[in-house]
Amino acid sequence: MQQRRLGRTGHLSSLVTFGAAAFYREPTQDDADETLELVARYGVNHIDIAPTYGFAELRTGPWLESRRDRFFVGCKTTERSLEGAWAELHRSLYLLRTNHFDLYQLHAITTFEELDQALAPGGAIEALLEAREKGLARWLGITGHGYQTPAIFLRALERFNFDTVMFPLHPRLYADPTYRADAERLLAECQARDVGVQVIKAVTRGPWGAGPRTHHTWYQPHAEPEAIVQAVRFALSQPGVTTIPSPADIRLLPLVLEAAANYEPMAAAEQAALVEASRGMELLFAP
Repeated sequence: MQQRRLGRTGHLSSLVTFGAAAFYREPTQDDADETLELVARYGVNHIDIAPTYGFAELRTGPWLESRRDRFFVGCKTTERSLEGAWAELHRSLYLLRTNHFDLYQLHAITTFEELDQALAPGGAIEALLEAREKGLARWLGITGHGYQTPAIFLRALERFNFDTVMFPLHPRLYADPTYRADAERLLAECQARDVGVQVIKAVTRGPWGAGPRTHHTWYQPHAEPEAIVQAVRFALSQPGVTTIPSPADIRLLPLVLEAAANYEPMAAAEQAALVEASRGMELLFAP
């Protein structure tokens, strides 16, 4: 699998990061080990994980312990206070059986108010800074999931020199002119600042609605191989994007890995056609 530089971190991340949210529903240790061996065989060298991902830390730690030097590990905190984030960071270190994170991130910042809270005196950002100072985290980032995320992150980069960002990007979001404009401004700003970009929800089709939920992802994903190939190519063809975490359903993982292993850039005309074809789909986030 190809690798790309994750901004100023200098790490050459695989095009797909293993999204450990796939372990939200408790797998056996053997099943988790088998999944992690699969991603390793594909050349994945970057793991995205968080305490909110169910059993992810508990199941990943035993496998990762003897292979720690082979993986760039990005962990996260949804705590907004210094005290809460500091405690959560140490719990994650313990469960993942490591003495440091390559990347530690403010997680799921979805409103300007949450950003203010995390960056205020006594906020979670102070835990991240202390972790970096003490060698517990090398790089610091921010992640978000909502419609306002690109605009919030533009503000965040004005207030703190984050090393990475992680936000949603897929064709239906780019069919929304406001989201696309904000996302493109954010991508340009990240390139100017050498900030690493990770894209989530790349294989999103839309919200679940009233129909049956066929996958464990909180959004309705594309499930057909060709649709996944197009989604992966679209996300990785946006300027400055380094990597996409795999979706939170192990059944989709082989398709995403295969799409990334055979990745070819998507021409502008093909991107435009994909965006136009998505307009009839429901928008994942409410404006």
